[in-house]
Amino acid sequence: QVQLVESGGGLVQPGGSLRLSCAASGNIVSIYAMGWYRQAPGKQRELVATITSGGSTNYADSVKGRFTISRDNAKKTVYLQMNSLKPEDTAVYYCNADLRTGTNSRNYWGQGTQVTVSA
Repeated sequence: QVQLVESGGGLVQPGGSLRLSCAASGNIVSIYAMGWYRQAPGKQRELVATITSGGSTNYADSVKGRFTISRDNAKKTVYLQMNSLKPEDTAVYYCNADLRTGTNSRNYWGQGTQVTVSA
């Protein structure tokens, strides 16, 4: 049973920082692309950042220069360092991964972690 477990969300003031982590566990053979998405109340889920197994990254324009995605392949973990946070960054942040298990290859989602940016 594959699981993606996020941690690190919380309440932070505008201009502050948070670091999200997402650890994959289970019968995992390989992890390909990993990423972070977010969904604010009343809005569709949107891409925040992705990173390939080789380390190539992609960011939404709204977070470029403020957020950094990274991964530790040995720990099967992806991180999202979020700096200069704005109230509009408030959302539930979801981890996503394309990975191969012992029986198939598919896309997985985590349960989400709440990030609230407010004074």
